Amino acid sequence: MTRREIAEKYFIEGYNCAQAVALAFADRLDIGKDQLLKVASSFGGGLGRMREVCGAVSGMAIVAGALNGYSDPCDRAKKTEHYALIQDLVARFRDKNGSYICRELLGAKSAAASPVPDERTPEYYKTRPCAKLVGDCAEILEKQFDVETL
Repeated sequence: MTRREIAEKYFIEGYNCAQAVALAFADRLDIGKDQLLKVASSFGGGLGRMREVCGAVSGMAIVAGALNGYSDPCDRAKKTEHYALIQDLVARFRDKNGSYICRELLGAKSAAASPVPDERTPEYYKTRPCAKLVGDCAEILEKQFDVETL
């Protein structure tokens, strides 16, 4: 399976967009699956369902940080390098999808009014591009980090 297929599968299983992307790379990250799910849990629906930065893009940033982030707050060169990487990853996603903002990708006019997630029904999956977006992020990461498929 490709990382794209894995991420899409996790999304269809009910994980949020950020979780699905992160889980597709769990075998490469130095963090337990349960902790990884908790770290990514806030980013569903564009950050707590507020429809801001796409959760899949946030998941991509989580994975990129875990694989190639910085930990020394004084290392300006590494910080700059990492921010440039994130900007490049997001630009690739935006070039492919037209935006990296959740509500724009969903065609919504505004943020969701409720924190309650939508039921994952067959109709939900028919009207949402999220599985494809999750896959796009996994594919971008796979190419960036030359991560073999499973």
